Amino acid sequence: MSPASPVWLRVRVLRVLWALLAVLLGPWRLWAVIHDFHECTWHVVLNKFQRVGENLESDQFVHQEPVDTVRGVFNMLVDSPIDRRERYLGFPYYLKINYSCHGQHSEDLVRSGHLMGLKPLVLVTFQAPVNFYRWKIEQLQIQMEAAPFRSKEPCMATEVCVMSWYTPMPIKNGSVVMRVDVSSNGLGPIIPSKRFHVNINGFLKMGADNRIQFTVGDELFDIKPRYFVNVSSRPLWYNVDQSPVLILGGIPNEKALLMTSTNFREFSLVELSIDSCWVGSFYCPQADFSATIYDAISTESTLFIRQNQLIYYYTGTYATLYDSSHSSGKWVRVLASECIKKLCPVYFSSNGSDHVIALTTGKHEGYLHFGTITDGLVSFELLPRNQTACKRMFVDRCSITWAIFIPGQNILMMLVETQYDDSDQKYHQLASYDLITEEMTILYTVPLFIPDARGLEFLMILETESYTNTPMIPKGLSFNLYNNLLFIWGNFLLQSYNAENFIYLADFPKESSIKYMVNSFRGDVAIVTETEEIWYLLEGTYHLYRIFPSHGWDIHVSLQVMKQSSLYASKETMVTLFYEENKLYQLVYLTHGKQDQLVKRLVPMEKLLMYEQHKQIHTVRDGSHPTLSFSNLCPFEVMRLGNLPNPQAYTRQERYLARPPMVLNPSGFHSENSLAVYQGLVYYLLRLHSKYHKPYADPVHDPTWRWWKNKKQDEDYYFYLASNWLSAGGVHIDMGSYEKIYDLKSHFGLPERIFLDKGGEYHFSIFLTARGYSFEMGTNIGSAFKVQSKVSVGVVLADPSCTESLIKQKVLVKRNSVLFLITLRDKSLCYDQGISGHHLMKTSMMVKVVGASGFCFQDTHLGPRLQGNLMVPVFIGCPPGKRLAFDITYTLKYMRQQNKHYFDCMHVDPEMPCFLYRDMFYPFFLIQDLVTGDSGSFKGSYVLKVVGGGPSLDSIVDYNEEEIYRYNSPLDKTGSRIWTTKTSETTHDMAFYIMSYKRSGIEWLCLENSPCYDMTPQGIIAPEFFFKVLVSNRGVDNSTYCNYQLIFLLHIHGLPLSAKRALFIVIVSASVLVGMVILYILFCLLWPYAVNACNHLRWRINNIIASESYYTYATSSRAFSISSQSSFGPLSQVPSVDDFKVQDQKHKADLEPAEKKKP
Repeated sequence: MSPASPVWLRVRVLRVLWALLAVLLGPWRLWAVIHDFHECTWHVVLNKFQRVGENLESDQFVHQEPVDTVRGVFNMLVDSPIDRRERYLGFPYYLKINYSCHGQHSEDLVRSGHLMGLKPLVLVTFQAPVNFYRWKIEQLQIQMEAAPFRSKEPCMATEVCVMSWYTPMPIKNGSVVMRVDVSSNGLGPIIPSKRFHVNINGFLKMGADNRIQFTVGDELFDIKPRYFVNVSSRPLWYNVDQSPVLILGGIPNEKALLMTSTNFREFSLVELSIDSCWVGSFYCPQADFSATIYDAISTESTLFIRQNQLIYYYTGTYATLYDSSHSSGKWVRVLASECIKKLCPVYFSSNGSDHVIALTTGKHEGYLHFGTITDGLVSFELLPRNQTACKRMFVDRCSITWAIFIPGQNILMMLVETQYDDSDQKYHQLASYDLITEEMTILYTVPLFIPDARGLEFLMILETESYTNTPMIPKGLSFNLYNNLLFIWGNFLLQSYNAENFIYLADFPKESSIKYMVNSFRGDVAIVTETEEIWYLLEGTYHLYRIFPSHGWDIHVSLQVMKQSSLYASKETMVTLFYEENKLYQLVYLTHGKQDQLVKRLVPMEKLLMYEQHKQIHTVRDGSHPTLSFSNLCPFEVMRLGNLPNPQAYTRQERYLARPPMVLNPSGFHSENSLAVYQGLVYYLLRLHSKYHKPYADPVHDPTWRWWKNKKQDEDYYFYLASNWLSAGGVHIDMGSYEKIYDLKSHFGLPERIFLDKGGEYHFSIFLTARGYSFEMGTNIGSAFKVQSKVSVGVVLADPSCTESLIKQKVLVKRNSVLFLITLRDKSLCYDQGISGHHLMKTSMMVKVVGASGFCFQDTHLGPRLQGNLMVPVFIGCPPGKRLAFDITYTLKYMRQQNKHYFDCMHVDPEMPCFLYRDMFYPFFLIQDLVTGDSGSFKGSYVLKVVGGGPSLDSIVDYNEEEIYRYNSPLDKTGSRIWTTKTSETTHDMAFYIMSYKRSGIEWLCLENSPCYDMTPQGIIAPEFFFKVLVSNRGVDNSTYCNYQLIFLLHIHGLPLSAKRALFIVIVSASVLVGMVILYILFCLLWPYAVNACNHLRWRINNIIASESYYTYATSSRAFSISSQSSFGPLSQVPSVDDFKVQDQKHKADLEPAEKKKP
């Protein structure tokens, strides 16, 4: 082999240099990509089914029910895996998806993204309803892949002009709030994920001209500057995560609201159609009157407003929640004889209902009206019952300043201003009222003056501290249901975890006064003062940060102006402040000369805190050159979470996957028919999900199993048709593209929420790399040779009596790091058994790195993120998605083994097999986890009762409590029991048997007074009976918080007859048989005589017939001869009468019997 030439050596060297250069430039390219990450964003609009492919604006979410628009398309799919006998429907809307990048044409971008393989992934999350008595509580998601579709607009190009991606916008019964998350499939340009709120607006209707109109009033298209400029901001009140429509009042001298169903991504200004604000207000003590809407609250179904001292509500039209008769046709004035001074929101629902609080003044001062909204029906109750708060607090005069309701505890907490007749001094007291026991308790008395903190960040109020001369003016309350943190706010800020011991936060200046507080309920609190200052507090800490105005805010605004951002202006007015997905947003009115606009913008809290932290700059001389030095107060450099379990078992999030059908088109673009097929498939997938909740368990624990069970063996055939472009309708349906996902992975963060069953645990770890050298040798006795770290982690539990945490520390000296292993565990003490997803106890876990709150940030592609403070809501109780099912498959198998046979009914029903009465019945049950896909035998204890029944499906009746006791209790003495068992274990009152996995044998009795006794058989088939059976583990199974309740029908055949009815049937049958035998004997004996008699009778009849025939013949012959003689004259002679007589006598003689003739 010849040696390599110098030329090849130079080429190799150049290749190595280029590779090295690529490696060196790689981080710069990655930085450039991350730098441009924010420049692209997704856009999602709603389009009607009939308007797909049109370049029009977004449609409003008005129609709420599936539409029959896809049946014709599915009828064409003659050779596909679907069953065309099933009913496939579509949804009224599509999601139209595009994206844009700063400074580039959107249409060109979409085309290039499509050619690079970009496909948007859409995740639709359905919010669980409020009324869990009417609808099943579940956390449901469906993930879809958007389908490319060319615009219908005329175009000169042959292939692609304007295009977009489309997915169906599904609708689910019981859900009116939907979140849409759009992300990339990883191909094409890098576009960050984005979340959209696509909620149903139940306050819209179709007008006579097919235009959408508001039912609450008329839309105003002219937004005037006077509505917002120099107008004070106001709070946005709504039911957290449940309100599909948000409303905001406060427009001066206008009875108008800002309304939105997209969290102010789009909004409308609506003038309300309510009565005159002057009507009915003169008897209330109010100085002036205005048309302004002062308070506005939105719940899941109903809007509440206060104008002056009048209260109105309007219930929307939500066909997916309740009957249309519950909706309002107009604004309804409520509490007409009351003077209402304030509405107070209730942020969380309770017991399947929303709530609102109305504070009174005038004749009912000291009372409040507690409103309850259930399925759109509104009712109010006057509280406290029987007596005013003044009398219960033993004061002469009082006025309720603010009130909050704590769901789950059924407690009203009130801030009350009290006064005695003999004193001019007014006191403010915190009182609680229990709605169950009707007891009122004074919890705390607010100090008269603001304490003197003397330079401290916070001060524990012990009534021994010194006070300033500034009086305390309490104005309101704020309560976080997850961590039990209560705030009393005014020109001060007090916080407490038990409503008895309060801490004064001294960072808030006493010269300012709080106007309202905004809580994220995830550990963040924003405060707005009367002068429109914005303050920030991280719950669990005591340091307050002023965000606006601040040095950090000035830096941020300057940078945005340099970028020519359209979200900032020199003149702006804040309209409201609110949290969305744990991020703080402003609704701001910007003044750009003639181009004024109302915009929603993010408040970058992390950036502002970073700017504030780095405002103190130090110069350090490095040799001969001075350099800038920034102090970093964060105690660690790196923080990572690890050992995170799969999230679905704890978040209880069910997810389905639905991809679009494959189109037999070289360009890959979908048609209207293929999109219609996509609609129908998504609809049927959700329909299978809803139908899966049946008492009899399928052999395979998956809702989609029934869809493809008869077609799965032909999967290769359908693929062959698609490969050869022979699929009917031009689409190929891949059965593997529609499934339920059970193995979602964690995304390197704690889950959104954690559900814990009895004794449940959640494990994870935190890895911290310390800043600098942070280790030291132990100084305590016994730990002199043990390395200790200065970086520490603490876990704060909202309810330590119900949950506990365990922390194990591993010091990694060589890596200058510490690993903390954390376990959260339920103590099995604070919850009784309940239905799946019902009455869950809300609590939380907060993980804090000591000294990190507000000082530690992590740079991500989405910007900086706070670190060192993690809060996760925890729900204790029976998690959603668990159910008890009748294991019919194993029950039949086991009964065949035990009884050595199995006899089904004459008419076989595969959905409900029959069981023979005389066989022992061995029922088995399954615990099915609809979220994780786990399914196993229920091995706990349970109580089985027959609660209804009938001889047919149409005649099944429910039994009352007395009948249920008589039919099922071993203590029954009336002879009414339906069944019995060999087990001797009973409930504590010995009223019912306790069954279990090992003690499940049931023997049917059907005693004399039972409903299944003495059943009348239908035809020759033995009697049948349908039992309605209730199975429950409540009170007898201590292994779970779940009250598993299952009601199913049991078909029993071969029921025996009663003794009387059996004897009667035997007697009747024997009588019939004996009678038939006697009749047979008589028949055999009398048969010869009957035959002779019949022969003789026949002979006589024949003779008579013959005689009559002869007589007729003779008469006709003589008449003929006479006529002949008269005709021929001499040739014939007419006979005489004597001749006739002689002939008659001769004929009679011939007819006489032979024995009578003489010889």
